Amino acid sequence: MEISVTDDGGPDVTVISLVGEADVSTAARLREELVRAVGEGGPAYVVDLSRVPFLDSTALGVLVGRLKAVRSAGGDLVLVTGDQRLLRNFAITGLDKVFGIFPTIAEATAALS
Repeated sequence: MEISVTDDGGPDVTVISLVGEADVSTAARLREELVRAVGEGGPAYVVDLSRVPFLDSTALGVLVGRLKAVRSAGGDLVLVTGDQRLLRNFAITGLDKVFGIFPTIAEATAALS
């Protein structure tokens, strides 16, 4: 899994882009990178999942953990994906009601403004 962090979302929005499968084998690294990004940026975060073909329950747990941390600090974290399988996973777990999920980074950053 490749993870990149940029401030492409604007002055107060950090964009974290993931490429590759997010699963039990990459969850520890994902958690470390998200913790680091949240510690250095903020208060708003976009996690771009548009190039993630698979996301398992362990990776979902990492995202939920970071969402809780960001919200407890007064910020927000939203997701970007248009992948129907990922969207179905979020719907099945009820996490589509917890996360803001947008089809593009532009729409996600606009929602955070």
